[in-house]
Amino acid sequence: MEIFLVQHGEAKSEEEDPQRPLTDKGKEDVSRVAETVAKMNLKIEQILHSGKTRARQTAEIFAKYLRMAKIEEIKGIGPLDDPYLAKELIEKSDNNLMIVGHLPHLSKLVSLLIINNPEREIVKFKMGGLLGLKKTETGWFITCFFTPGL
Repeated sequence: MEIFLVQHGEAKSEEEDPQRPLTDKGKEDVSRVAETVAKMNLKIEQILHSGKTRARQTAEIFAKYLRMAKIEEIKGIGPLDDPYLAKELIEKSDNNLMIVGHLPHLSKLVSLLIINNPEREIVKFKMGGLLGLKKTETGWFITCFFTPGL
């Protein structure tokens, strides 16, 4: 099983727009990473997002480049949600998933999966970036990491 964790792209400030949609730069950054990922022919069956505007827009951009129609809003992957809920969701799935979310949740989820300690940060996400993880018999390991600047 593989999962791909994506931090949403750069969003407008809450003062500028309370819905916090992606900025033009955020859309460009996400598109750049999504285009690169699409060329790799990754097997992703489903894209999940938190429901926040910035996460939904990021998921939609990835879906466009990956030519996928299956995008779903789910609970439990918001910025301050418990990473154990997402881990449980991942473990119940038979599909390769993309999860589009937020910090600090994504960082805690990676640490929980790899070293079983959500409080110890082991990866620095970048807005619009994607981190790939694969599960083996001995646990999870990182397979790829793309950021808009690479």
